[in-house]
Amino acid sequence: MAQSGSIPKLNLFSFSGNIRILHLTWFAFFITFMVWFAHAPLMVMIRETFGLSDQEVKALLILNVAMTIPARIVVGMLVDRVGPRIMFSSILVLSGLFCIGFAMAQTYQQLATIRFLMGFVGAGFVVGIRMISEWFPARQTGVAQGIYGGWGNFGSAASAMLLPAVAVAIGGDNGWRYAIALTGVLAIVYGVIYYFSVSNTPKGSTYFKPKKMGGMEVTSKFDFFLYLIVSMPMYGALAILAWKLSPAGLNWFDHTITYSIYGVLTALYLYQAFHIYQVNKDIFKKDVPDLFKYKFSQVAILNLAYLVTFGSELALVSMLPLFYKDTFEISTVLAGMLAAIYPVMNLIARPAGGIISDKYGRKRTLLVLFTGIAVSFALLGQVDAGWALPLVVATTIVCGLFSKAGSGAVFAMVPLIQRRMTGQIAGMAGAYGNVGGVIFLTILSLVSSQAFFMFIAGAGAIVLFFIIIFLREPSGQMAEVMPDGTVEMIDVT
Repeated sequence: MAQSGSIPKLNLFSFSGNIRILHLTWFAFFITFMVWFAHAPLMVMIRETFGLSDQEVKALLILNVAMTIPARIVVGMLVDRVGPRIMFSSILVLSGLFCIGFAMAQTYQQLATIRFLMGFVGAGFVVGIRMISEWFPARQTGVAQGIYGGWGNFGSAASAMLLPAVAVAIGGDNGWRYAIALTGVLAIVYGVIYYFSVSNTPKGSTYFKPKKMGGMEVTSKFDFFLYLIVSMPMYGALAILAWKLSPAGLNWFDHTITYSIYGVLTALYLYQAFHIYQVNKDIFKKDVPDLFKYKFSQVAILNLAYLVTFGSELALVSMLPLFYKDTFEISTVLAGMLAAIYPVMNLIARPAGGIISDKYGRKRTLLVLFTGIAVSFALLGQVDAGWALPLVVATTIVCGLFSKAGSGAVFAMVPLIQRRMTGQIAGMAGAYGNVGGVIFLTILSLVSSQAFFMFIAGAGAIVLFFIIIFLREPSGQMAEVMPDGTVEMIDVT
């Protein structure tokens, strides 16, 4: 059912109340993305410093997004338990230290290890989703989440535009090191500022927590088994990374270590499955009242949708600077500036996706946007060196508009599924975004850029099918059981 009626406007020039929290939180997210992708526009310099092969460069790009998969699940649980204030501050400080460590690395193994650990910073996104959902009503959640995600994601564009120029201005072989280290210092300083500037909820509000930890609560036997299936790809993506580093790929690990990693991932999945059962075992003994049920299939579809929208963004942000430089033989600074145009689209596209969802309906918006994703990436798959560079840049802008608006539309719906589990649901959807990043970057390491773009187009078309068939529009009111046993009805229209 489409949404109707006017949406309360946000006075973004204000710096009080919930608008103040929005500004402080999107800027925290902005810094996490700036730190997370500080290496991408400087990869040409890093490649020259360490004499890296093409496969070693692509392995770094994959490693950068891999840790975020488990981190977003864990952080999603923790933020629901301890609150976004302390979680975001901690992530900023820790990631700043990792960033400085990356700038000081002396070997490729050190670069790769710290780049893998840096993926932890990507979990900051989940924290802000819970913070914004606490401070904004349901009728404003689409636009508020869109502004938070869109303006925050602009951090990767800021890195692409600023850091190559900073590195060149400093000069010398270590210019890139100083540029990256500066972003780490910024993250640490702002982490402290954020802690002393925000609160988890508006004054007088209660911060509601899940009744149980260790897994997401589901409300039917079918949803329980679907939850187990949906959890598998997150471990599968890490298995893909292990395969990439095995003798079949970069040969970092021998067969014994590779199979040991597969065994550990299997054990971790079984451990998680056990905890999912512990959290949900009551559903095998008695039915959940209809009033409190929700469809986990909605979570699964949003996971797949975010896999394409944000996964493609991670992949393109990582590969576009090198793609422009190697395909059109332009300078590193110009390649970084042109690549920065793609994430700049977040400033308008992601909030627009949220606004359109609030006004015209979540499902209808996703249908239109995923049609655009499939078509625009298929067009980008036709690009080669014979194309005019401005036309290629224009094509990436169109892809960015559809995919980033799609991310905004996904997270306009995420907070409306089950309020007290917003962090966990956002964590799983966010993790799927990184699963997409790992999958797409792995595909990139195996095929041409054109085939890579076509693969994303095909993934968008597949998800579009599931949206058409199975996604349901949230409507009416949703019942939430509070810690004191009372029931609160949440308006999701």
